[in-house]
Amino acid sequence: MGRIAASPESFPVMVETLIIGAGAAGLIAALAAHEAGQSVLLLERDAVPAGSTALSAGLIPAAGTAQQKSAGIEDDPARFAEDIQRKAHDENDPALVALVADNAFRVIDWLTKTHGLNFSVIENFDYPGHSRRRMHGLPSRAGRELVDALRARCEALDIDILCGATVETLHVDGNSVTGVSFADPGGNLDSVGAGRVILACNGYGGNRDKVRNYMPEIDNAVWFGHDGNTGDALDWGMALGAQTAHLGAYQGHGNVAYPHGILITWGTMTEGGVQVNRDGHRFWNESRGYSEAARAVLAQPGGVAWAIFDDRIAGVARQFEDFRNAESQGTVRRADTPEALAEVLGLPPRTLARTLAGLRDGPDRFGRDFANTPVLVPPYCGVKVTGALFHTQGGLVIDDKARVLNGAGQPFPNLFAAGGAACGVSGKGDDGYLSGNGLLSAAALGWIAGQHNLN
Repeated sequence: MGRIAASPESFPVMVETLIIGAGAAGLIAALAAHEAGQSVLLLERDAVPAGSTALSAGLIPAAGTAQQKSAGIEDDPARFAEDIQRKAHDENDPALVALVADNAFRVIDWLTKTHGLNFSVIENFDYPGHSRRRMHGLPSRAGRELVDALRARCEALDIDILCGATVETLHVDGNSVTGVSFADPGGNLDSVGAGRVILACNGYGGNRDKVRNYMPEIDNAVWFGHDGNTGDALDWGMALGAQTAHLGAYQGHGNVAYPHGILITWGTMTEGGVQVNRDGHRFWNESRGYSEAARAVLAQPGGVAWAIFDDRIAGVARQFEDFRNAESQGTVRRADTPEALAEVLGLPPRTLARTLAGLRDGPDRFGRDFANTPVLVPPYCGVKVTGALFHTQGGLVIDDKARVLNGAGQPFPNLFAAGGAACGVSGKGDDGYLSGNGLLSAAALGWIAGQHNLN
C-alpha cells in the first residue's frame, strides 16, 4: 500500500522529474520531459521495464495521422472523440476525451519522426466501436516490442531508469510532493527528491481486494494484467485527498486461450467468427466488443467458450505475434467440417454444425448482422477461451496538464498522473471500453505530463 509521509530535511539526490513506472506511459513521459530539458529519473519495480503494455498488442488508437493518410483513411480527432463517447454511453468527462483524442495523433507523429518508431495502421479488419481504422502498432503487433522500443530510446538519450526499485512512500510538504522513498532489490531503503512526480504505475487490477470492492462482477476472471498494478497511485492520491472517478471501470477480454493464457485477437470475431459454449450454442452478440465479452464468457458453463472462425480469418490474425504463438503451441485446432471440428474441440457435432449454418444476413436474435463478413468456409478453426481482467480504467482525476486534482477541483502543483493511474475514458463499467483506450491514455497523458515544465 502506498504511503504518505512528511519530507525529510534533505534528499541525497534531486531530479527535476521523477516518474514512477516504466511502462508506455512512464517511458513516453520520460522522453517528453527530456526533450523539455528536464533531468529525469524513472523508478521501475521490475527487473526490466514491461508493465501492462508488454502484455497487450501494443496498439495506440489515433485519428488524423500521417499513417492513416498514406492508407487513404480520412479521420480526425473530433470523430474519434465521438466514437469514444458513444461507446462509453456519454459517461466520460468531455474535456478529458477531447484532450486525449486531440493529442493522440501528435504522439504518434512525434514517436515516428523524432524517435523512429515504425508505426503502421491495421488496415485489414475493424475494431468494435471505431468508425475508422485507427489502431497504430509496430511490426510485430506486440506490446513487448513497443516497450522495448521506448526503453531503447530512453537509453540512447541517457535517461536514467532504475529497475528493481519499489516506491513505498510519497513525501509531501503541504500540497506539494517533494520526493519518494523506495526499496532496492535487496530491501535497502533509499530516497530521491523531485521537482515533480509523475505517477505512471497503472491501476489496481492486481489488487484482489480492490477488484472485489470496486468490480466484484469480474473477480472470478483470469488476471491477465501486470502483477505490479496494486493500486499504489490510487492509495497515494486518496491519502492526499485527490479526486477519483469511475473506480468500477475496467477492460476485460473474452478471448484469452484457455488454459494457455494467450491473447487471441478480437479480429477473429469482427471478421465473421463466433463464440459458442460447451453445448455448441452462441450466447451473445460478438460484435459488441472484447471488454464486455469477458463477463459474457464467464457466465457460460465452466466459465469458458470456444472461438470459432476459419482459415481466412486465421490469416488475418497471424499478423499478431500472440496468435502465431498460439498456433505454434497447438492452441488453434483445425478441421475440414464443422462436425469434425466439434469432435476435436469436444463439442456436440450436430449442434455446432447447425450453429454455423445459421449465420445469416440480417440481425439475428442477438442483434448481430453477418452481411458485411464472408461466410465461414473450410478449413474451420477453434480455440477454447475464457474471460480475463486486463487493467482498470478508473483512477485519479486530472486537469488538461495531467496534474492530479484535489477534492476542491484544484490541481496539486507538481503531482501528475498518466495511463492507468489516471481516470480513463471508458465510462463507468466494462462495456464503455473502446479498443485501445488503455494505451490511448498511456500515450497521450504520458506525453502531456512529460512536456509540462514547472519553470
